[in-house]
Amino acid sequence: MIDPGQHDIEWRVETAPVAYPDALATMEARAAAVLAGTARELIWLLEHPPVYTAGTSADPTELIDPRFPVFATGRGGRYTYHGPGQRVGYLVLDLGKRGRDIRNFIASLENWLIEALGLIEVPAFAVPGRVGIWTSESGIEAKIGAIGVRVRRWVTMHGFSVNIATDLSDFGGIVPCGLPEYPVTSVKRLGKGGNFEAFDAALVARLGRFLDRLSLSSENEA
Repeated sequence: MIDPGQHDIEWRVETAPVAYPDALATMEARAAAVLAGTARELIWLLEHPPVYTAGTSADPTELIDPRFPVFATGRGGRYTYHGPGQRVGYLVLDLGKRGRDIRNFIASLENWLIEALGLIEVPAFAVPGRVGIWTSESGIEAKIGAIGVRVRRWVTMHGFSVNIATDLSDFGGIVPCGLPEYPVTSVKRLGKGGNFEAFDAALVARLGRFLDRLSLSSENEA
């Protein structure tokens, strides 16, 4: 396993749930500091109390039952759910020095999550035209992870969520990511454990490969 600190990126893992508004304020402040050159980039792993968030493409008809607080957010995508048992990762990275390629950033993020899930024996894949992370459950495609990012002046915010031991019934108040025809699943439901520690370690193990992909974009630009 590598040390995340060797990449000059702060790797922060919270042990207690973080309220969504507090996380958003922290992320906004950190992005401004990264842009100003007064703080390091950040990869922040955490867990939220139950909440629904609406991306810039959210359709109000897809909010079926607002049983949890609902927050509008500047990330891309539609409605999603965050809550206990779900690993949320916020990335505050400077694409200004990493190729300024948003498509490559999203593709690299997908690959990172897919490889990390593979290390904990969850076969996962990306689907063209459907941003997110997918797996197979009883022969049916099911979503196990969501991606929603915002890029402002080439600094990224928001990131991903992966269902580790999430109560999947909590997704019932929304049409997750605007895709009613596909179910959601979790690492625990697939019988592959249900603790954050194993997945976090897998993310660390493949962090270097993720950053290398971003660096390749920067080299191509040069």
